[in-house]
Amino acid sequence: MSVEGLGRELEGLLVVSIEQAVAAPYCGLLLADAGARVIKVERKEGDFARAYDRAAKGHSAYFVWLNRGKESLVLDIDDPADQALLSRLLAKADVLIQNLAPGALEKRGFAGDVLRKRNHGLITCEITGYGRAGPMAEMKAYDLLVQAETGLCSITGTPEGPARVGVSVCDIATGMTAFSAILRALLLRAKTGRGIDLSIAMFDVLADWMNVPLLYQRYAGRAPQRIGVAHATLAPYGLYKAGDGKALLIAVQSNREWVQLCEAVLRQPELATDPRFRDNEDRCANRPAMDAIIDAVFAGYDRDALIETLIKARIACARLSSVEDLEAHPHLAAQTAEIAGETIALADLPVARRAGRPVRVPTLGEDNARLRSEFSV
Repeated sequence: MSVEGLGRELEGLLVVSIEQAVAAPYCGLLLADAGARVIKVERKEGDFARAYDRAAKGHSAYFVWLNRGKESLVLDIDDPADQALLSRLLAKADVLIQNLAPGALEKRGFAGDVLRKRNHGLITCEITGYGRAGPMAEMKAYDLLVQAETGLCSITGTPEGPARVGVSVCDIATGMTAFSAILRALLLRAKTGRGIDLSIAMFDVLADWMNVPLLYQRYAGRAPQRIGVAHATLAPYGLYKAGDGKALLIAVQSNREWVQLCEAVLRQPELATDPRFRDNEDRCANRPAMDAIIDAVFAGYDRDALIETLIKARIACARLSSVEDLEAHPHLAAQTAEIAGETIALADLPVARRAGRPVRVPTLGEDNARLRSEFSV
């Protein structure tokens, strides 16, 4: 089957993004990749993600990842002249994204309903930590804090203690949610001719992602327990070691797969009907006994031979890779970014495109003169 991929579906759309950190910039990245023109508005100090680190040839790994294909415009939204410039930009924009403090734009005269008096089709999307209302609306919200507040940390880690998910999962999830909401709003605008206001809260996004543990707590009276590199509610589903000491994971999601594991890999078909292991809840309840049996069999293989056996038996499995392993992984799709004359190699976005992706990452205020001239009237 030939797969051509997507192209520049949003070409011709103008996005103004008053953004910083991760969530809003990730949304802007996805819009730019779809062909939209994204003007990134920064304060004079710049998006503070520019200074998170210097890991990527002297540049911030976060910033290089999140800001390909954008233009950088430095504005002081408290300066009357810059406010006028922002007004002119928004009069021509299709989408406004912002993740400033709640109400920061409204008090400066940039509320969505006010902006749409001049630009009927403008879609605004604000990203907040906890929304506009409620007891926590004024609290600052960063990725780790929302991981903690939603209970994600409480189910992540080992029995000895909770842990943070190792990437900015709250920010990324929120950026993806904002992107999908903006696409829906564009479809709605095509029918009505008018834009709308969208508000996406990080807490709400992660609370939705937490629904399975929430339902366990609400209806079974217990939350899934922290068990490290394993699945709290599926078994066998997690980390094991082969006889050479190398780690791998297996993932059994159905009784049919359990029978296949018992017959084709463990060579103990009677385990499939053992009352301790008959269905998934039985296997979870008797995990130590089950793991002891699996460990004893796996000890007779080196990892490569074991994985080959698992694959032949149609049992889902994976190696426990390091980031160094990922860097050399044969399945890793590569992409580049270019900033200040440097070329940075990174993983590609997951949706195929017919043509090359945007790669330019702007230095702070790199497009100031051109954009100020373009939107001078």
